[in-house]
Amino acid sequence: MWRVPARTAPTLSVFFPMWNEQEYIHRAVETAKTECEIAVARGTIADYELIVVDDASTDDTPKLADELAAVDPHVRVVHHPVNRKLGGSMKTGFATATGDLVLYSDADLPWDMAEMHRALRLLDYYDADVVSAYRLDRTTEGATRAVYTFSYNVLIRRLFGVRMRDINFAFKLCRRSIFEQVVLHSEGSFIDAELIIRARKLGYQVIQFGVDYFPRTRGTSTLASLGVIRTVVSEMFRLRHDLRNLVPADRRSGIGPAPSA
Repeated sequence: MWRVPARTAPTLSVFFPMWNEQEYIHRAVETAKTECEIAVARGTIADYELIVVDDASTDDTPKLADELAAVDPHVRVVHHPVNRKLGGSMKTGFATATGDLVLYSDADLPWDMAEMHRALRLLDYYDADVVSAYRLDRTTEGATRAVYTFSYNVLIRRLFGVRMRDINFAFKLCRRSIFEQVVLHSEGSFIDAELIIRARKLGYQVIQFGVDYFPRTRGTSTLASLGVIRTVVSEMFRLRHDLRNLVPADRRSGIGPAPSA
């Protein structure tokens, strides 16, 4: 069993962006709590927090989130007064997190939360800055979505020179210190790719591993809608422009060299 001495064990923040997730919120929070308690017992982490980012939900998600926080000090809730989409919710999650490490997942848990332990071990073993998972089997999501995802990943490689499998999958474990240099701007679903691209371009180490995929069975995903695709394309080209002035960070100090005058 992998153990980290208690004096060096990091703290962990897990956050869930949520918009109208009343059918999933209890399962997401309870499953994360179970795995975090196991990690604390093993000495892998020293403590944890679970953050629900309520993106101006119109169902019972806000009420249920507040009820969970009222009975469990590990649970925190942030309410958006207006809907800010996935990108806005993720930026809030990363900004709110206080742990040494930050993990995010969609509320419908498209991966087994027990994989969190493997991600923590890989981050430590390889001294990585980001662990990003990819789906081992995507046949259950249909041919159209699979073609869309394949084309999207190819476009990322062509535009940014970053070769990643399934770059938009909702499983990113990061050292919180990287956000001293990685500043995210996307408001839409391109934010997953922006996180990886900026981290790689700044010199941070990003590794991947495969996980089983569990598709959503309730509620509706809007990530492949025409409006979302337009936003993604717009944000892609905005990032290409931003990267012209990006300078690599000193990975150990977290400080990048000063831009030239």
